[in-house]
Amino acid sequence: MRFLMIVKANKDSEAGVLPGPELLSAMGKFNEEMAKAGVLVDGMGLQSSAKGARVKFTGERRIVTDGPFAETKELIAGFWIIQVKSRQEAIEWAKRSLNPHPGHESEIEVRQVFEAEDFGPNLTPEVKEQEERIRAQVASR
Repeated sequence: MRFLMIVKANKDSEAGVLPGPELLSAMGKFNEEMAKAGVLVDGMGLQSSAKGARVKFTGERRIVTDGPFAETKELIAGFWIIQVKSRQEAIEWAKRSLNPHPGHESEIEVRQVFEAEDFGPNLTPEVKEQEERIRAQVASR
């Protein structure tokens, strides 16, 4: 089972305040711990929403809105993708994380990633083959 652990943004991360050397070192140790345990798939921090954009779909229309975006509590500052045996194990890894915003209240949201088998018969053999081709192409880069 794969899970996305989402680090929520705060005013500092949205203002472009970079983590200090102590926090970067602690994050590195946590990432190393997950890598050694064989659960870390990927993870990284995200730049502030001021450097981002949103694309809204309304029928055939596409509306682009440049950042920054106002609702900090709904924004993402970073993430990890982990592969574990259960939702509870994913939660345990999130609980072991350091506070991503020391000195402030922080939140890590844990969300399960869809796997091919979750789609049941809706995942036709053709779509499954297409997905496998795409994954192989991405992995070869």
